[in-house]
Amino acid sequence: MSRGPLVHLIDGSVYIFRAYYSLPSMSAPDGTPTNAAYGFANALIKYLAETDATHGAVMFDFSAESFRNEIEPEYKANRGETPEDLAPQFEICVRVASALGFAVFEKELYEADDLLATVAERVVSKGGSARIVTSDKDLAQLVREDGRVVAYDLARDELRDAAGVRAKFGVDPDQIPDYLGLVGDSVDNLPGVPGVGPKGASAALRYFGKIEHISADPADWSEVGVRGAARLATLIDAHRERALRTRDLATVRRDVPDTDPPLGELAYRGALPTQVKTLFGELGWDRIASRITRWRESR
Repeated sequence: MSRGPLVHLIDGSVYIFRAYYSLPSMSAPDGTPTNAAYGFANALIKYLAETDATHGAVMFDFSAESFRNEIEPEYKANRGETPEDLAPQFEICVRVASALGFAVFEKELYEADDLLATVAERVVSKGGSARIVTSDKDLAQLVREDGRVVAYDLARDELRDAAGVRAKFGVDPDQIPDYLGLVGDSVDNLPGVPGVGPKGASAALRYFGKIEHISADPADWSEVGVRGAARLATLIDAHRERALRTRDLATVRRDVPDTDPPLGELAYRGALPTQVKTLFGELGWDRIASRITRWRESR
């Protein structure tokens, strides 16, 4: 039985921020800031040219807050206010992705991560496979043992399957939320267990499986194979509820409502000439369109 299409699911929010902090200030003829949008557009165009994708979609955060902020008000609080010159570029990036011919997803109260997880789940259920294009380590939890969902870091040109996740983090893909529960995630302002680092966390999880199964008795750690086992047992037990809370926040949702696109809606047929001409003209991008290799109709 032949396998369905490979669907490229791109974490738009990650690459918007990457572009913003990588490129100098730019602006459209009307003064609108465009450096993040320009870098984002370049990344999409380059990716399409290099992969010749037949199916794809781009997922965006709907806003700076999600349902996780209702659970934990300090979630991502360390990021502060969105820079004034970045705020207007999010909508431009959505328009860019759409003009380039991608299916676009954003959903109030949910993050791009949740949309990526939900659509990947739907794609697999319909017989396809998915490549999650992101640099976000949280999304390693989506990688499947059967190879039907893998992660790809565009900036590092690294493709990571389940074996790659284990090589990188020392745990199975489905243990990534537990791993983050123990070590925390400074990017999302998620606290871990004080004094527990990556090596201790991965060793504990390889042996005990989940945070709630990690023994508080140092005697049970004799075969874990990690230094300072007694200290780790005490630390994790003392902060177990904190670790479980962080795990919950780090776990992506795979059931975002009204997010079940048919594979046909994810088919990539090329950039839309009229939309590209209009949008790129507004932004003053005179040359970038020449790098687009696939168009939906004759120009």
